[in-house]
Amino acid sequence: MCGICGIAGKYDKQKPVIENMMKSIYHRGPDGGGNYIDEDVALGFRRLSIIDLDCGNQPMFNETGEVVIVFNGEIYNYQELTKELQAKGHVFANHSDTECLIHAYEEYHEKMLKKLRGMFGFAIWDSKEKTLFAARDFFGIKPFYYAEINGNLVFASEIKAILEYPEYKRELNEKALSHYLSFQYSAMDETFFKGIYKLNPGCCLKYKDGKLKVSRYFDPTLVPEKHQDEKEIVEEIKERVAESIEAHKISDVEVGSLLSGGVDSNYIAAQGHFQNTFTVGFAEDNGRYSEMERAREIADYAGSTCHQKVITPEEYWAVLPKVQYHMDEPLADPSAVALWFVDELAASKLKVVMSGEGADELFGGYVIYHEPVSLRPFKVLPAGLKKKIKEKLEDNKKNFKGKNYLIRGCTPIEERFIGNAYLFHPKEKAKVLKSSIPAEDPKTLTAACYQKTRKLDDTARMQYIDLKFWLIGDILQKADKMSMAHSLETRVPYLDIEVYKTARKLSFDNKIRKTQTKYAFREAAHSILPEQVATRKKLGFPVPTRVWLKEKKYYDKVRAAFESEASKKFFQTDYLIRLMDDHYNGLADNSRKIWAVYTFLVWYDVYFGEQQSA
Repeated sequence: MCGICGIAGKYDKQKPVIENMMKSIYHRGPDGGGNYIDEDVALGFRRLSIIDLDCGNQPMFNETGEVVIVFNGEIYNYQELTKELQAKGHVFANHSDTECLIHAYEEYHEKMLKKLRGMFGFAIWDSKEKTLFAARDFFGIKPFYYAEINGNLVFASEIKAILEYPEYKRELNEKALSHYLSFQYSAMDETFFKGIYKLNPGCCLKYKDGKLKVSRYFDPTLVPEKHQDEKEIVEEIKERVAESIEAHKISDVEVGSLLSGGVDSNYIAAQGHFQNTFTVGFAEDNGRYSEMERAREIADYAGSTCHQKVITPEEYWAVLPKVQYHMDEPLADPSAVALWFVDELAASKLKVVMSGEGADELFGGYVIYHEPVSLRPFKVLPAGLKKKIKEKLEDNKKNFKGKNYLIRGCTPIEERFIGNAYLFHPKEKAKVLKSSIPAEDPKTLTAACYQKTRKLDDTARMQYIDLKFWLIGDILQKADKMSMAHSLETRVPYLDIEVYKTARKLSFDNKIRKTQTKYAFREAAHSILPEQVATRKKLGFPVPTRVWLKEKKYYDKVRAAFESEASKKFFQTDYLIRLMDDHYNGLADNSRKIWAVYTFLVWYDVYFGEQQSA
């Protein structure tokens, strides 16, 4: 696990620039570093030693020195792949998964990606072909950013490294801001920094002779079976999850686990038999915002030591600038800050943890995935009638019980669902943003996904949207950035290609059953968890921002940010203050919308304010 960076193309300041890029991501790999420089490329690497502690240093070369790699991630099937490559005549100098990638590239080139099992972002320089080949893993567990700047390709594990490239001119992407207000995260391929892009999950790139080509090698499509034997699929899930967790335990250092009160992390903790587990919580509302007691119960059940921390409001608010610095782009998910503290706690004890990301998206766990069932009565109504009912209800300013249900029932799924978060709709966004910033419609980003899944049931379509947006932009973004900020590796065994092959074929009734979500997965969890844990409702990672924003000291703090000069550049501040006052006075729960704007302003001050550092 590490951080990588590089410059492909002729550049006369390679050495000092690549060294500065490496320094900016030191936290991703404090155990060591190295670089490779020739007239056509410069590669940088920071190492967190996990596998082959003595021989895993990078950049790493093939036997002839013609192929060199920098690699961030873990390949869990590298031992089997190594044997396959040795049988084909490849000679290995060490026992690392990194060298396995080099020889796989020599043997299979781009087709190597279909053979990998793991999480990765890597770049390979082929000096004979004068080609840079880079790839990002199937689901986007590991990040990879790039920019074309004055004829060169600059890339890195984090945006902050690209910002060290002297010829990059830092400029805010206002279109990204507009979409962020709907999604609560950076949802576009182009980041909040103009000209800097994400390499999407399941994609690879080639850069040769100044020309860039990006292509896709994997897409997390779903193929639900109509009729499926419950017992058989439950057994298959049990086998796949157990085998994945075992594969993810490959390490030369201790592996622990993050723990909450929910089934996903509990399943991992109980199956993996870890010595140490970690969880955090809050004291507000008599522990309503804490899963620590539940986590302690499962830790005792699994025989692990549960390390816990209560986060105080003062600690939480104080660390926000650091969190947004490490995120690279603003993320309005309050749980990202809580994750900072649990990763900090885990990093004080070890280098590697497992976590439960991906189970909800793959197995149908979010409560909103049940919505197509509750909205079935509206299926019989003609589309034209539903549109008229919806327009009348939206024009009616009075609120009454069931109004939102009626509106959602009369709204096509393509319009009502853009992922697990939908904060500001376009009309309200126009009231929030300055008139000079267009209120982008988020459907322009999700339309292609809905077109591709038009033959699937609505729940499967929602899952696909979340796999393409929410999982990448929110869930995995915070998992990687918050752990690596503390030089901690997070492994996510549910987002394993073999687990996916089982999850993608789940029938609807093995995902949604009566009021239960993630049905077959929970049945599988029953085999090793107490029933009350396996069937427990999802809480997420509850953070009491709603409560804090009704306290005067935090109201005043946020209001000061909303009235700042930076805020006036982008927002209609009178509307923001109205949102705050309505929340403060108990007229509406605007906490998520307020938090999104405030988070952006904290991030903006870090990257575009006078300090520009954390």
